[in-house]
Amino acid sequence: MDNAISKSSRPKHNYLSIALRTILSFIGVSLIGLGAALMREGHVGLDPYTALNIGVSGHLGMELGTYQLISNLVIFVFILIFNIKQIGIGTILNMVLVGYEIQWFSNIYENIFGAQINFFVIIVDGAIGLLFFTLGTSIYMSTKLGVAPYDAIAPTISERFHIKYQYVRTVQDILFMVAAVIAGGAYGIMTIVTAFFAGPLITFWNKNVSEFIMEHVNHFSNEPSVNNVENGVLGASRQSYNWLHRAYRSTVYIQRHLSGYTDQELEEIINENNHQLRQNLIFMKHLEKLHHSLNEELKRRGLNQK
Repeated sequence: MDNAISKSSRPKHNYLSIALRTILSFIGVSLIGLGAALMREGHVGLDPYTALNIGVSGHLGMELGTYQLISNLVIFVFILIFNIKQIGIGTILNMVLVGYEIQWFSNIYENIFGAQINFFVIIVDGAIGLLFFTLGTSIYMSTKLGVAPYDAIAPTISERFHIKYQYVRTVQDILFMVAAVIAGGAYGIMTIVTAFFAGPLITFWNKNVSEFIMEHVNHFSNEPSVNNVENGVLGASRQSYNWLHRAYRSTVYIQRHLSGYTDQELEEIINENNHQLRQNLIFMKHLEKLHHSLNEELKRRGLNQK
């Protein structure tokens, strides 16, 4: 009886997992669109594919969203034929939404801030845009619901012709960058950065945001409960606190290091470090409880299967 109940509940959990990951994929795609829009408004360039699409759509007198959707559909058919495993719900979301979201966020930006460009705007839009773009990419990829049509080109060619992925992707990005320049697209410094140097930022978001979110999504999907929601929120709050606190402490350390410390300042730093250690211990205990509950659930399922 227990075994039957356990089996009947699994599809629900699978559906829940897909639903939650789809929501996260949508959030990731939206952040990509927001980041790209900021980089576009800052005139610092976009990723090679979008930069090319902006140039071509401008020459054709089409909206970016419409042209990018058509372009994605062409690539989508190619991937559908030769490497269907790259396709998922996330592929559809990325294919359909990103171009239109760039338009939408750009319109909102221009309505609020206008189209004025200066050095400050370029720096701020470029930096914040890159952060949103890489965060969105990290969240989107972490859901494992398929990749964007453009991102599926390199692995497909690599598998078909037995060429290293890195070589194929590099050539692909260079070709699209050259095409973007020829088409008069939105190319710039961020075109190069997003193509070749965004990896460390995406890795940072993976370790500090996406992996943490997916861990709790998977745990909640396997065992939906209010308690798991509370644990997830509590864990996220503590991780955010620790992250911000470390960033703040690093900034203060650098500032004070320039002029040296007084005895009182050293005592304050020691006390704050002790407080941070206590906070980390509390967080570790939370992780231990979570680990224990996962082990108990695994044991329970093993008994049910027997």
